[in-house]
Amino acid sequence: MGRGRVELRRIENKISRQVTFSKRRNGLFKKANEISVLCDAQVALIIFSTKGKLFEYSSDPCIDGILERYERQAHTEQLAQTNNESQGNLSLEYFKLTTKVEVLEKNIRNYVGQDLDMLSSRELQNLEHQIDTALKRVRTRKDTRTLL
Repeated sequence: MGRGRVELRRIENKISRQVTFSKRRNGLFKKANEISVLCDAQVALIIFSTKGKLFEYSSDPCIDGILERYERQAHTEQLAQTNNESQGNLSLEYFKLTTKVEVLEKNIRNYVGQDLDMLSSRELQNLEHQIDTALKRVRTRKDTRTLL
């Protein structure tokens, strides 16, 4: 017969909690050793008790090698994630700039009298107003240069 499912909650009795900690810790070390041997995996396990006592298991003679490998891997993944985010930001920025360039090129074509067939009456009036304003600025600038 199998054991029933244990409700996962903090054990209130200190002695029972300590006994369970010791048994579960030993079971966890056993499982870490099994996965290391069966799957040829590098395993490091670090446990701190409630009193701050350190318990560790390593499939390598020295846990430091596994921890250094973990730090390198975590750093590499963090850089890759940052690169992916910046790549996404660059793609979005590229899309925005490309759209802006298209709008500006369309405006230039309209200012020189091209592609006017697709514009509505209101857009044509707006374009005429912009051109009139620009023409007034050019004339004002020309007149100030002539006086100098």
